[in-house]
Amino acid sequence: MKLIITGSIAFDYLMSFPGKFTEHLLPEHMHRVSLSFLVDTMDKRRGGCAPNIAYTLALLGERPRLMATAGQDFGDYRAWLDAAGIDTSLVKVIGDKFTASFFCSTDEANNQIASFYTGAMANAGELSFRTVPNLAADGLVIISPNDPEAMVQYAQECSTIGISYIWDPGQQCARMDGGQLAEGVTGAFMVIVNDYELELLRQKTGMSEEDIQQQAQILVVTRGEAGSSVLAGGTRVDVPAVPPHRIVDPTGVGDAFRGGFMKGLAANASYEVCARLGSVAATYALEHLGGTSHAYSLGEFAARYEKHFGPLRL
Repeated sequence: MKLIITGSIAFDYLMSFPGKFTEHLLPEHMHRVSLSFLVDTMDKRRGGCAPNIAYTLALLGERPRLMATAGQDFGDYRAWLDAAGIDTSLVKVIGDKFTASFFCSTDEANNQIASFYTGAMANAGELSFRTVPNLAADGLVIISPNDPEAMVQYAQECSTIGISYIWDPGQQCARMDGGQLAEGVTGAFMVIVNDYELELLRQKTGMSEEDIQQQAQILVVTRGEAGSSVLAGGTRVDVPAVPPHRIVDPTGVGDAFRGGFMKGLAANASYEVCARLGSVAATYALEHLGGTSHAYSLGEFAARYEKHFGPLRL
């Protein structure tokens, strides 16, 4: 199966706050918030939804194609992605902009406050599936958080060309309007959101879970430490999260889950096995700082899967 990953390419600036954000939010003054948090650490990491997803797929033996826009500072990042087994031939470099940047502070309860600078991501609409060579009918695309207009464009193109796609609006649920979100759901092979994003999607589109399932074959809802739910064909399967050895940073955990799930789809595994693969992949990311700082062999991954879910057969 040909796997094409769209979404943001970014540099992550990850900071840690030695307290809880909620202790500094005063309910009686929520109409006027002015806060500054002194952080203990800051790390710059390679990130972005698309590379995070693609990296997990590469670790699991796939060679995904990355389709996204990056800035003039992308050279070293591209070399690293190529070395990791990710095809970057569909990445367009915008010479007069910098790569998008994600600034995120995480407190001791794993709450996060973040800002995102779009940079070259704003040019994502300059890419088109109509110009992608050797676009196979058995391909699978994931449309992960990116420039909102580009995300809708990609969904429309995939529907027109007849390419199966996963609609993954993620953080852009807060930015996109109901029409844009509904456009992505309509025609999708699969919709994946976390539980909070599902509520935003429902409020903005007026669509219930049943309405979403009438449009997409699969609805996957991730629930953090409570695992995930797969709704398909009138049935629901709940898959637990895999307990981490340690909790370091939640950045990129959802992307790793998506990469694991897509590996299962590429192997024609059941949806339950797909979600289990996602759970194992997500935990590896949770145990490291950033979305691409971890690594494992296929044997190590299979052993960890077997410990929690039984033998892995793909």
